[in-house]
Formats: sequence, structure tokens, C-alpha cells
Amino acid sequence: MKKNAFSGVQPSGIPTIGNYIGAMQGFVDLQKEYNTTYCVVDEHAMTVPSNLEHLKQRTRELAALYLAIGIDPNESTIFVQSDVPAHTQASWLVTTLLGIGELERMTQYKDKASKQESVGAGLLMYPALMVADIILYDSHVVPVGEDQRQHLELTRDFVDRFNNRFGKRKRLLVKPEPLYPKAGARIMSLQDPTSKMSKSDDNPRGFISLLDTPKQIEKKIKSAVTDSIGEVNYDKENQPAVSNLLEIYSSVSHRSIDDLVNEYHSLGYGRFKQDIADSIISVIEPIQDRFNQLVDSDELTQILKEGAVKADHQAQEVLQRMKDAMGIGY
Repeated sequence: MKKNAFSGVQPSGIPTIGNYIGAMQGFVDLQKEYNTTYCVVDEHAMTVPSNLEHLKQRTRELAALYLAIGIDPNESTIFVQSDVPAHTQASWLVTTLLGIGELERMTQYKDKASKQESVGAGLLMYPALMVADIILYDSHVVPVGEDQRQHLELTRDFVDRFNNRFGKRKRLLVKPEPLYPKAGARIMSLQDPTSKMSKSDDNPRGFISLLDTPKQIEKKIKSAVTDSIGEVNYDKENQPAVSNLLEIYSSVSHRSIDDLVNEYHSLGYGRFKQDIADSIISVIEPIQDRFNQLVDSDELTQILKEGAVKADHQAQEVLQRMKDAMGIGY
């Protein structure tokens, strides 16, 4: 029997090539090993007021990109969070077993709250919704990045607390394990190799969007910072920018970094950058073609509706398990 894997991603904008390399590319591979559930967590996006504009369109865009990169609705369940009411219902049950102190210690809460004049209760409480997202699918593993480790630990603590209090001699909820990205999957800004590549970067030259045109991709790669050494080496301490470009190139071309260094070591940065751009374009163009077919189509709507039905069946089962254990209902 395959174990269950769950991932939820906010529709907060078009993902970058860094998101693709660090997470999304791996989502496709997970389908072979796990029963995979992929959720576009649109209700999480509501914790930041500025995210509400065009939320429905961004939700469709992210779902279309999931399918375009290779998520197979016949192999995985893909759906939109707000289509499955059990998520918000279970999150209320979760809040009754979490402490305010636990939520206030969340690094993301402290970081985002410090940037807002008025902090909504949803920003404080959204880790409870994240816990609900994960436990509703009996998730054995959850792919996580550095910024989500704390939230997964909260989920694990909650599962222990719930099972110890209500489970008596049986385990009611599955305790998830983290699934960390492979080494080298953290892609940095093209303009600042000390900062992670981000779609919210104020400098648009620092990141490549999955919907950038070939001309934009080529321009961004050619303007990427390097150094005055003039040689292609994988040396994160002395040549962090070149090393970052090597990791991008290796990931999209499926060639080893050693192989790339041997080929480009003495050729300078011009040809190196051009070949990186060409390799990225060759990967992104088919994704964009499929995305454009899907994003405004009835096909996407139908896939998400069918995914929500499958997800709702699983989620309701776990929600009822929680209610029964907590004495909710009659």
C-alpha cells in the first residue's frame, strides 16, 4: 500500500523557476511513490488583504500550472481548498487544542505582523487551518521548505496531543513526517546570491517566472550577476552567483554539476549564460503551452470539481473521526 503525501500551496502569484526546481518538479515524481493530494490553499491567501484582488484567477492559474508541469488527475487528487468545507470545520476543532502562545511563536506570523499596521485574527490562526489541511488526508509525508518546518512541527505536536487525549488505545490521526527537498534545491536570486529567489522580489531581474517569455528569460539570465574571476567553478563561498547558475542549469538539464563545470570552466560566462537560458526555455515552453490550453478552460473546471469530490470524501471521513472522538454531535 502506498503512503499518503499532501501538499498545499497558496495562489499568491506565478511561481518562479526556483519554486519549480525546489518543489514543483518533485511533486510530479511523488505521484509514483505516494497517494498524492495537491491542494490550492486559497483560504490561506486571505490572511493578507492585498492577496484578495484577483484571487479566483490566481487560483486557476496555479492549478493550471500544476497540471501543466505533469500532475496527473488520474494519479493524484488536485482541488481547491475552499471547495472542501471540512478544512475550515476541522480547523475550528484544531484551535480548541492549540495555545495562543504556540501560534504567536510562529516565525511567519511575527514577520508578517511586523509589516502590517492592523493584524487580522486570520494571520494568527492560519496555522490551525494548515494543521487541518494536513491531517484531513491521513498524510504520512508532507513536502516542506525551510519556511514551513515550524508549521509541520506544530502539526506533529497537535497529532500527538489529540491522539493522547482522545485516542485511548488507538491512533486516530496520522502523524506526518517532513519530506525535505534534495540538496541543492534552494535557488537564489539572480541579482543577489545571498537571498532566496522570490516572486515578491522588488527587482524583477532577480527571478524567472514560469510564465516569462523566452526573450525575458534570456535577458534575465544574461543580466545575472557573476564575478570577476571569469571561470565557471562550483564554489559557493568564493563564487556564489556562478554556483547558483550551475544549480539552475543542472536542475533543468538533468546534467551533473561536475559535467557542466568540465564543459564550461574555461569558456567564460557568455556562452555559459546563453546555454542556461536556452535550457530553461526548452523546459518552460511546453509548460506554458499546456497552461494556456487549461487556464480558462472547462477542462480545468471539471478536473477541480472532480478533485474536490474525491477530497471531500476523504476529508469528511477524518473530520467525523475527530468529531466522534471529541464528543461532537448527537
